[in-house]
Amino acid sequence: MRTLCASTLIGEFFVIGFAGLVAMQTSDLSAAAVWSVCGAAMALCVLLCGALSRRGGVPLGWALQLALIASGLVVPAMYFLGVCFAGLWWASVHFGRKVDAAKAERARLETEPDTA
Repeated sequence: MRTLCASTLIGEFFVIGFAGLVAMQTSDLSAAAVWSVCGAAMALCVLLCGALSRRGGVPLGWALQLALIASGLVVPAMYFLGVCFAGLWWASVHFGRKVDAAKAERARLETEPDTA
C-alpha cells in the first residue's frame, strides 16, 4: 500500500505546486498567502510518504484529499483534479491493502513447512 499511496502523494505534490502558480496569476491572494498554503500542502505530501505505515497516515491523506478538492474555491480546475486524486487515493489504499495481504499470504506459504 505504501508504494501506491506514496506515488499518489508525489503526483499531488507537483499538482499543488502548479496550482500555486495558477493561483498567483488568477486570484486576488498575495503571493505569500498562496505559497504559505501551497508550501504547507506540498510539505505534507512529502511527510505523509514517510508516515503512511503509521496509524494516522491514511486518515491524514484523506484530509489532504478533501483540502485539495476545497482548493477549487481558488483555482476551479482543482475541483476536478481533487476528485481525480481522491479516486487515486482510494484505489491506492484499497488495492494496496489487497496487495499487502497477498504478499503476506505468499510469504506465509513459503515459510510454512511442506506437509505433502
